[in-house]
Amino acid sequence: TSLNAYLAGQKTDRDHYTGLYPERDEFDTEVEFDDALYEHLSNPPYGITDNTTMQGGVNVNHNLTHFLSGSNQLTAGVEYLYDEVVDSIPQYNYEIDQQSKNFGAFLQSDWRINKDFTLLTGVRADKHNFLDNVILSPRASLLYKLKDYTQFRATWGTGFRAPQAFDSDLHIAFAGGGVSRISLDPDLEAERSNSFSGSINFDKPTEQYIFGLTLEGFYTQLKEAFYLHPMGADDRGELFEKRNGPTAVVKGLTLEARANYNRMAQIEAGFTLQSSKYNEAITHFDELPEGKREFMRSPNQYGYAVFTFTPNERFSASLSSIYTGKMTLAKFSPNEDWAPNAYKESSSFGELNLKLGYTMPVERVSSAVEIFGGIKNITNYFQSDSDNYKNRDSDYMYGPAQPRTIYVGIRLKSI
Repeated sequence: TSLNAYLAGQKTDRDHYTGLYPERDEFDTEVEFDDALYEHLSNPPYGITDNTTMQGGVNVNHNLTHFLSGSNQLTAGVEYLYDEVVDSIPQYNYEIDQQSKNFGAFLQSDWRINKDFTLLTGVRADKHNFLDNVILSPRASLLYKLKDYTQFRATWGTGFRAPQAFDSDLHIAFAGGGVSRISLDPDLEAERSNSFSGSINFDKPTEQYIFGLTLEGFYTQLKEAFYLHPMGADDRGELFEKRNGPTAVVKGLTLEARANYNRMAQIEAGFTLQSSKYNEAITHFDELPEGKREFMRSPNQYGYAVFTFTPNERFSASLSSIYTGKMTLAKFSPNEDWAPNAYKESSSFGELNLKLGYTMPVERVSSAVEIFGGIKNITNYFQSDSDNYKNRDSDYMYGPAQPRTIYVGIRLKSI
């Protein structure tokens, strides 16, 4: 029997300026510009963010060595989550002031029935102060080992998201020539998920090498799925309300392959085909009520590959790549007179990275110095249709986060 306890906390206290400084070419007359400038300087859009988060819990593990036909590890515990946030910009009449509390209790059974079968079951009960009733989230997973190299796994689980403001809702974006803000629907309900997955895993080891494959299918149904509904615009920018939408389904198939030769050369690769859609179309623009069923910024194809070469304990090299397929994005125009709001489809893109490292031991202090360097985004791919200047849509972004970047560094590490 073992007992574990944990406690963590974080506090953010931030003052910020979030606004658009008036410019002369945005107004027809000098008087209008002077009035806007005076208003901006008299009451600038300063804001505050005060966020306190705490998490603590206790869990107990107990092993039953003789449980029916096998052994069982039982786990029980409780957890408490506290999140208080005040996010305010008075000039924009924007404020989120919430205090969320969630108490959870869980019980799990990890039953090794015999050498071939393992059954994992569990249930978690959550009481959130924004919800009237306790939410039960059961789950189960069955593992079957076929001989020495193959495993089959089937998993089912449920979950929820409380009707509260999350970090993404506190993000103030620049869109449509103004500042977009998000409020919560007073009747917002919890989002519930129901997930199924199944996988086949094969790993074949020998004296000098090991190789393996994993094929996994997944299916998740989201009920009362959260989405942002357009509420029009005021003189500051776009307004959105977080609402419950129609049922949504995320499903797909993932194939992964891996191989390692003599602990010197290793390659890993994976590719996913995925569909993420609502059962009914979701509106993102007032002037385009027909909407889209697809999740925004969610590619239908993506993958990765990593090759690592370590001929000895001192030298290491790795070459990695990331592939992202096409995706649909909502593009807010800074000026609808010449470029209306529209749905855009991104191009597919890849990112290639290289890293080299050399380690020199420092035996006197039982440490080592590693000198490393590399190139990020070797092909220098970047988004070709990104917005510029202050009236850009700051959420209309895709592709690698950095241009071609050469870097070097030094690290002290223990050996």
